[in-house]
Amino acid sequence: MSRYATTDLHGCLHTFRYLVEEELRLTRDDELYLLGDYVNKGPDSRGVLDYIMQLQATGYRVRCLRGNHDQALLDGARHRWRWDWLGPRGRLPTLRSFGVARLAHIPDHYLDWVAALPYEIELPDVVLVHAGYNFALPAAAMRQDYDTMLNTKKFTFDPSRLGGKRLLHGHVPIATAQLRVKTATQPGALGLDTGCVYRHNPELAHLAALDLDTWQLTLVPNREPAYSIGKR
Repeated sequence: MSRYATTDLHGCLHTFRYLVEEELRLTRDDELYLLGDYVNKGPDSRGVLDYIMQLQATGYRVRCLRGNHDQALLDGARHRWRWDWLGPRGRLPTLRSFGVARLAHIPDHYLDWVAALPYEIELPDVVLVHAGYNFALPAAAMRQDYDTMLNTKKFTFDPSRLGGKRLLHGHVPIATAQLRVKTATQPGALGLDTGCVYRHNPELAHLAALDLDTWQLTLVPNREPAYSIGKR
């Protein structure tokens, strides 16, 4: 059995599928952890959700966290919260992928799936979260501060607050070269977002997966058909 983690798919179905089927060659004995942000920005948000659900329904051990973009999709669809912050380049491809004109028209089974996603996953040796924690809070409050867990872009890691376990997260894109260097040191906290969706940024534009036991890093270049997105 192998254990892998990856993050921030952002509608990049072709890249994610290639990672799973050709690079990791995932089996039903393996475990794959996804750290959130399945939707928005990229070309096929619905396709990513369909593929994840298909893997889960056919016996693959795929466990998923909630990301801030998943939360934004849910809030916009069910609570009619304003979604202007994302901008048309992130919003319109998402709506097109679902074949709808408004978020409220996204089929319920997708929204139910997002609504059931946990904010963190704790394993015997590592804690997984989308963005990070406010380590200045009391331990119990830290792990119920969902806004920080989804959105923080900076934190001071304190392993004692996680029982000495490592922390893996996504949310803030880092260059692939920087991730290679960091992974080699096996740090206590590691961000795995290499900005796969930003296809015009050569230093990003990869989907990163980490083997949680060997710390081997797999990087897959963006393989999507051309789509419109700004340079980060």
